[in-house]
Amino acid sequence: MKILYAIQGTGNGHISRAREIVPLLQQYGDLDLLVSGTEAEVSLAQPLKYQFHGFSFVFGSNGGVDKWATAKLMNLPQMWRDMRSLPLRDYDLIINDFEPVSAWACKTQRVPSVSLSHQCSFLSPNTPRPKTGLFNYGSLILNNYSPTTHRIGFHFERYDDFIHTPVIRSEIRSLQTSNLGHYTVYLPAYDDKKLTELLKQTDVHWHVFSKRQKVAYTDGNVQVIPVNNEGFNVSLASCDGLLTGGGFEGPAEALFLQKR
Repeated sequence: MKILYAIQGTGNGHISRAREIVPLLQQYGDLDLLVSGTEAEVSLAQPLKYQFHGFSFVFGSNGGVDKWATAKLMNLPQMWRDMRSLPLRDYDLIINDFEPVSAWACKTQRVPSVSLSHQCSFLSPNTPRPKTGLFNYGSLILNNYSPTTHRIGFHFERYDDFIHTPVIRSEIRSLQTSNLGHYTVYLPAYDDKKLTELLKQTDVHWHVFSKRQKVAYTDGNVQVIPVNNEGFNVSLASCDGLLTGGGFEGPAEALFLQKR
């Protein structure tokens, strides 16, 4: 069987989960990998068949998405060319982790595909979500960003029959935990200098993993570390708790390790 596994490259959670899923898929057929997006610091051990610019959301420095930077990075003509270049008919199974190029290529060419993501769990009306007004920007994105014909969702509870509990990577399951008293921080939508100013006002030691820094430095009780998978895992395994945003894989792994 020929399988295409397409992965979102905005943030690190999608690729981190794929590191666990790729070896499993390789047991069932000939696997090709596709990544689109420009905002991930972690990578896969296996070579990519396709790497596309995609449609990435750019993190801001004061929280949330930088809409202007996202708009400037957008290249819809290139995305259209990439969609048309995919030889979808070569594959028996196409799996999509919130990746828009392959999803829209499948939709326009009427090729079946399967979502394998946290985001698709919100396509169930049973999944909890905040109350909103008449226009829900978040729901609009979740419904249309990477449409597929079938879905397998991940969430903290099984809110529907197609939703499953989180994938916890083997490297997380094998960690020896301890509590050295620090807090691990992953807030990529905030500038690390802004975070440092605030965190220095406490008497707690912090490990801030930054997308913006290439060299680690320490400022008072705050240690700023460039994002890397191994260092983050070590910090998380030995922390008192995790300070993070609205991601999914990070909180799921922290809960598995019984961290606050």
